[in-house]
Amino acid sequence: MNQFAISATNLVKEFKANKHVVTAINGLSLQVAPGETYGLIGPDGAGKTTTTRVILGLLSRTSGESSVLGFDSMNDMYEIRKRVGYIAQQFSLPPPLTVMENMLFFAGIHSVSSEQQKKRIPELLAFAGLSEFMNRLAGKLSGGMKKKLALACSLIHEPQVVMLDEPTLGVDPVSRREFWNLLGNLRAERGLTIFVCTHYMDEAERCTRVGLMYEGKLIVDDSPANIKRIIPGHVLEFMPSDFAAARKLCNEMDGVLEVQTYGDKLHVFVGDVAKRKPQIEAALASQGITHDNLREIEVRMEEAFISLIRRQKESVEQDGMLTQKSEMSGEI
Repeated sequence: MNQFAISATNLVKEFKANKHVVTAINGLSLQVAPGETYGLIGPDGAGKTTTTRVILGLLSRTSGESSVLGFDSMNDMYEIRKRVGYIAQQFSLPPPLTVMENMLFFAGIHSVSSEQQKKRIPELLAFAGLSEFMNRLAGKLSGGMKKKLALACSLIHEPQVVMLDEPTLGVDPVSRREFWNLLGNLRAERGLTIFVCTHYMDEAERCTRVGLMYEGKLIVDDSPANIKRIIPGHVLEFMPSDFAAARKLCNEMDGVLEVQTYGDKLHVFVGDVAKRKPQIEAALASQGITHDNLREIEVRMEEAFISLIRRQKESVEQDGMLTQKSEMSGEI
């Protein structure tokens, strides 16, 4: 048995664009254990989709190593495809085909025998809650049902690993929850390894481990609980009557580590709740800014994600300024 279901070491992927080289993946290393649910998160353009496609062997790598179940991404693509189920970000089911016809279509692609099809297709349709819709056209399914059918199709050849790129994009919250319940059942019942790219932080919370990408680099790789723990301070939440003024006021106060917005609420990070909470309330009152109950809340992946990305941006900007000063000094 392979030590890792998915592995990448010093992975680099560069694209040439208009005589310039763009680095989409910059020295990325990660390992996913068998039976783990690994979530890859990051802002748009961070390199999540490119990483997934390189690991699968759908894109060539520039340098480094990558493998699935011990099979090299560049040299063993067909062995990988036999053992991996994949739902691409733009995955589309043939609309003119019914649910059953789609299942048969993908079974044929994966060379699943007729005897195996008779057993697996009814099981997968029941698993996805689609048994009563087997004669409905795929194009007539709701967004959530299409995603569940795509998952069922990706499982027809009984893969050991499933790789999903933004699988619930554009799907309503209830359908997203149902989809993730299916993934949880797969992991619990079959020991399936799940690798998923997502920008939904509530989905990242459901992963056993999360990797945060930024500009092609993996900047954090840990459990959701540990990632939230590395964010300094405690979060105070409230809804002010004057949002802009309250945010400016809090940003300028001593002891405030960071201020984030969450809809019509402010999330203020402080080191000492007992000390800073009355100070914030007094400062708001002095400016005539009213607010609802100012309360402490637990740090969620969303707050952690925003904080980590902000800190990474500041670090990159600082490095750029130091480089610029160094170059200017060399010119003098």
